[in-house]
Amino acid sequence: MSTTNQELKRTPLFPVYQKYGAKTIDFGGWELPVQFTSILDEHQAVRTKAGLFDVSHMGEVLLKGEGAIDSLQYLMTNDIRRLSINQAMYTAMCYPDGGTIDDLLIYKLAEDEYLLVINASNINKDVKWIEEHVNSKTTVKNISSEVALLALQGPLAEAVLQKLTSVNLSEIGFFHFLPKVDISGIEVLVSRTGYTGEDGFELYLDAKDAESLWDKILEAGKEEGVLPCGLGARDTLRFEAKLPLYGQELSADISPLEAGIGFAVKVNKENDFIGKEALKEQKEKGLSRKLVGIEMVGRGIPRHGYAVYAIDKAEPIGFVTSGTHSPTLKKNLGFALIQAEYASVGTPVAVEIRNKRVEAVTVKTPFYKRT
Repeated sequence: MSTTNQELKRTPLFPVYQKYGAKTIDFGGWELPVQFTSILDEHQAVRTKAGLFDVSHMGEVLLKGEGAIDSLQYLMTNDIRRLSINQAMYTAMCYPDGGTIDDLLIYKLAEDEYLLVINASNINKDVKWIEEHVNSKTTVKNISSEVALLALQGPLAEAVLQKLTSVNLSEIGFFHFLPKVDISGIEVLVSRTGYTGEDGFELYLDAKDAESLWDKILEAGKEEGVLPCGLGARDTLRFEAKLPLYGQELSADISPLEAGIGFAVKVNKENDFIGKEALKEQKEKGLSRKLVGIEMVGRGIPRHGYAVYAIDKAEPIGFVTSGTHSPTLKKNLGFALIQAEYASVGTPVAVEIRNKRVEAVTVKTPFYKRT
């Protein structure tokens, strides 16, 4: 266990970290587990069995009222009107210039009630932005401190969770949810979503019940080899599956189109939305920058912020947004935001690692896709 720092925020599950051997780090002002056993073991558990994550640092915001749908249509890039009750949607929220405020999930709880799940580091910024841009018929309530969020991910996730409930979990489709499921006596919103590229569930519940549910899931999954997992494996898993990380693939300076999540940007929806004109222009004129996958040919790992060069140019053509040694593919891989003319698969490039240009090549993404 690391030295504790009372200034760091803690999730409701902090008390169980020591019990399960967590090594904690400062993650955006939160004291969170980077690993419990090893990043590699936890990564492999999720790819082959199942892993349990504490993601209670994420933010939750309730939007209610007859104006909620109009407010969301104006704030979000995706078409929120397409949502049915008990369905979730991935979207982005942008500045007028098309830069990204955040990427998030929206859950339709009822006709005039929506749950927004936002990134931990953006909670205050997002809530302020939302409050400033909703209409008078919409109420906004930040419930982040009241909600715990666990993620059970992996091919055996359903079989493990099914042991704890009489509800038929196989009936919950991808990006759908059930709001009040009894999981071993605890009321849980069970959502078939995740951030790993595997099947699995995200479980929203009252913060006071988090410890109990954590222990029950790990006990139920003992035979299947379910492991508690930390942020390290969460990052390598999402990276392989090409799921963007805010602050790296997405930022105020990177639009959702540049980041490759254009499927969540509906520039043709009837409603006006913040950033619509800028994003429409990007789409019509063609992107000047694109996010690509890169595979190292020479030795070295492409890390966030490293400069990327064309073979024949002195000036950088872009930079690495994320990079790591892929546990599944056993290769040094990265994502890079580079000038569009170099984005074709198979283009030779170089990454500057410790003041030396190391050979790499652009490759197809995602690096991993479950079969």
